[in-house]
Amino acid sequence: MKKTTFIIGGCRSGKSSHALKLSGNISKNNNFFFATCVPLDSEMKKRVTNHQKERGNNWATIDAPIDLPAAILKNSKNADVILIDCLTLWTSNLLMKYNNEKKIYESVEKLMDALSQITCPVFIVSNEVGSGIVPENALARQFRDIAGFINQKTAAYSDHVILMVAGIPVIVK
Repeated sequence: MKKTTFIIGGCRSGKSSHALKLSGNISKNNNFFFATCVPLDSEMKKRVTNHQKERGNNWATIDAPIDLPAAILKNSKNADVILIDCLTLWTSNLLMKYNNEKKIYESVEKLMDALSQITCPVFIVSNEVGSGIVPENALARQFRDIAGFINQKTAAYSDHVILMVAGIPVIVK
């Protein structure tokens, strides 16, 4: 049965681990992990490697840093469970590639359409970036605002929303 679960929280709050735990309980076969990270430095490469080890061999990894909706439509037909990690990095990638809010919002609509076509459970991870201080520069404020919009759209679409706080899941929806 298809259900979409959105897991959101601050950095290092346990979002990815919790999403992996929940999604891994559904199936040991045909698990698809959609990765949005482009590891550009050694620290990010190490994080990616650690996430891959945590997932193990039961997951097919699909790199989708920009065209996440197309990657979902192309690869999800035989999936038993899908995990998307994370919308925040996807947002950053879109902003850096397009620097055009209209084009980014069109990508978000395409994502919502792609999600509506999936028939298996979906878990989506994102960072809550709007709870901190107001960023000092225009690009960072634009990123925060776009990420907030994407998080709102995803939460509204999702059947369940979980806020991770210091490793503890708090049911929001």
